[in-house]
Amino acid sequence: MHHHAYLWTGPKERFDDEALRRPPHPDPPPAGGRPELIERYRQVAAEFRTSDLPPLETAYWLVKPRLLVRGTWDEAKEAAAWLGERLAEYTPRFAAESDRDTARLARLVDAAAERLRSGADVSYGCYLERPSYLTLAVVTCSPNRASPELPCPCA
Repeated sequence: MHHHAYLWTGPKERFDDEALRRPPHPDPPPAGGRPELIERYRQVAAEFRTSDLPPLETAYWLVKPRLLVRGTWDEAKEAAAWLGERLAEYTPRFAAESDRDTARLARLVDAAAERLRSGADVSYGCYLERPSYLTLAVVTCSPNRASPELPCPCA
């Protein structure tokens, strides 16, 4: 078992485009269906795997391009440390003062280490100024507990 890290920041409006954040349905709309539904399905089918947008289900980061992997670790503690470093890096930009509380951030990192040790994934999101959004995720791989059929991006 190992862990892959992912980071995304961007406009909140782009993050809110949930259709591009979920895998396409396995059954496409019928050929005689509404043209706008068929076009939207084609767009999602073409862009989901290649888009840098965070997936709604954390495990689906594993199907995204390998270049989006920000780090890989065998040890949960090291992956959680990466999360802590990124949280510290972005803390000055957090929109809410309460999100900047260092004790709270330390608890998040400790909880992440425990979850990763158990084989679970970790995903955190936070509003930044302007309004932007930050997502940090560490996904357990080989296999992923939630979606064992998903391939390792580094294989």
